[in-house]
Amino acid sequence: MRLDLNYGRGSYPLDLPDHWDVTVIRKPAMPIQSDAPAAVRAALSRPVNARPLAEEARGKKTACILICDITRPVPNGLLLPEIVRQLLDSGMKAENITVLVATGLHRPNEGAELEELIGDPWVLNTVNVANHFARNDADHVDLGPTPRGTPVKLDRRFVEADVRIATGLVEPHFMAGYSGGRKVIAPGVAHQDTITTFHSARFMSHPKADNCVLDGNPLHEEQLEIVRKLGHVLAVNTVIDEHRRLSFVNYGEIIASHLDAVEFTRSYVQVPIARRFRTVVTSAAGYPLDTTYYQMVKGMVGPVNILEPGGDLVVVSECSEGLGSKEYADAQRRLISMARTDSLRTSAASNLPVSTSGKRRCSSSR
Repeated sequence: MRLDLNYGRGSYPLDLPDHWDVTVIRKPAMPIQSDAPAAVRAALSRPVNARPLAEEARGKKTACILICDITRPVPNGLLLPEIVRQLLDSGMKAENITVLVATGLHRPNEGAELEELIGDPWVLNTVNVANHFARNDADHVDLGPTPRGTPVKLDRRFVEADVRIATGLVEPHFMAGYSGGRKVIAPGVAHQDTITTFHSARFMSHPKADNCVLDGNPLHEEQLEIVRKLGHVLAVNTVIDEHRRLSFVNYGEIIASHLDAVEFTRSYVQVPIARRFRTVVTSAAGYPLDTTYYQMVKGMVGPVNILEPGGDLVVVSECSEGLGSKEYADAQRRLISMARTDSLRTSAASNLPVSTSGKRRCSSSR
């Protein structure tokens, strides 16, 4: 049997003997938008719990559009041109429109990488494009703590814009339940104090801070509290298939439209499995999701609950940039010198994406 696993910008061939008992697990085939630009235009004119974008922007002076950083394969080249054109057509000046890269605590995206991320030279040359820097105190507005005590400090370019739009990709996330929507705001354009609070043991050790879980997920609930502090925020949500083709796009009020996108993707990404396996071979989904070990850990977490105790998990991942940030590499070195119980406790407090044993409840197919 021959299988090709996503690896970097290409694939990794896996040749298995025909006499082996092999089970191939993948999500069902997703519908594909035959005319993706038309699907985006239609979404912007048929919003979820909001007005069409052209109406939302009419009479407004400034706009800030959040995009995920290079670690997420969001089809920005498809979304941004239409969003920007509608803002310009509404009368907004180009110099008052900002595309803000929601880096969280990741490194900035610059040069050729930024060109690849934006995906359209006209957008890059027409409006302001900037990176978020979570450690720059002056760049943030303090909105006060949530009821749980999380400090809420967000990039002022987004907070102070008249029209605020978050774009993103909706898929399972191993802590927030599903990516996209509210997550592009926090941690996307949050201050480091907000981000590190999210990634503390108080949130990460909770049994419902897990793949495909929103109800009772404290991280998701905290993100919703932050959105409510902001007030009116819009979102453009996308779902792509395993070949990165557009399957679904919608637009509207950020909470309602995100839940609508989650409802669509849930039936494809949650695959029921009746047994556990002694050996599981998987992929970190290829570029850009497998550029670092830090990101690759998500590919490890997904299949943990279908692995037999003591079984072998093999993850194909290029890790072209190594472990990840200096902070993450330093934290890994600390973990090596610690006992297992202390390692798990410290990892949660140090913003490390590790899985506590027995925690994962649903299997997501990447």
